[in-house]
Amino acid sequence: MGAGNETVVAEFILEGFSGLDQRLQLFLSLILLLIYLTTVTGNTTIIFLVCVAHRLQTPMYFFISNLAFLEIWFTSSTTITLLVILSSGRRTISLSSCFAQCYFYFALGCTEFALLVVMSFDRYVAICQPLHYAAIMKQQLCTHVVVATWVISFTLSSYRLVFLSKLTFCGPNKIYHFFCDNSPLFKLSCSDTSLLWKADSILISFALLGSLCLILVSYMCIFHCILHMPSASGRKKAFATCSSHLTALAIAYGSCIVLYAQPSERVSLETNTVVALLNTVLYPFLNPFIYSFRNKTVKLALEEALGRAKVWLFPQS
Repeated sequence: MGAGNETVVAEFILEGFSGLDQRLQLFLSLILLLIYLTTVTGNTTIIFLVCVAHRLQTPMYFFISNLAFLEIWFTSSTTITLLVILSSGRRTISLSSCFAQCYFYFALGCTEFALLVVMSFDRYVAICQPLHYAAIMKQQLCTHVVVATWVISFTLSSYRLVFLSKLTFCGPNKIYHFFCDNSPLFKLSCSDTSLLWKADSILISFALLGSLCLILVSYMCIFHCILHMPSASGRKKAFATCSSHLTALAIAYGSCIVLYAQPSERVSLETNTVVALLNTVLYPFLNPFIYSFRNKTVKLALEEALGRAKVWLFPQS
């Protein structure tokens, strides 16, 4: 490709939901804004409660608070762009912004898969090895594991920026999605993207399928331990907790498998967009309710925090 073609495309146009009526786009933007604000507020509340409530300062809630922090950034990496598209109609995005969004989306996604593996192992130790839980899940170990998941995931994903910076785009510049996902972005390049496709396939298979296998093994062991519990009420409570967790995991992994674990030609643009919404909007929205707000311990911590806030704000009442 000649040097003169390398700077032809200075920005991309995101065509996601472009076929919707303008009034419908505005209505959808309001719904998404409400979901986004609820997601950010819910996850921020979890982080705050874990920091201030002594009863929540355990390994399980330490991991949940890290997941909540990650979900805020993960959903923000794509939802803000979608809100701008639907509310203002501004669909252009610069090359650098597009590359950055693509990088952070996948880096945060890999980090989330790693955290989910760690959380499943934490539940395995708590249920199947309760007498050794305190000795195994020490605070120092938990901190090191969480830091390692963030550093390794972002480091492994950094190859994207290197490869993306070397791609040339000569036109067309329309991405048929609401954010800079890999498949529609790579197809627009004039360069040879075969190496990038291969690297992506390896990383996605490792992060997606590898973490899924580890989580399934952990939950199989957990279910085996639950079935051997002497208390019927204990089995019922454990099953209810695990089933809600598995529901959240089914949404996260199911959507990612549809999007990334099969050839992109088999997935229509409409299906791709709808499934991506499940992954980037619905799943982060449900997480605070599935992992925290249904829990009695979290409810008590929230009530105590609200009580202290009321006394601080209205000392005379």
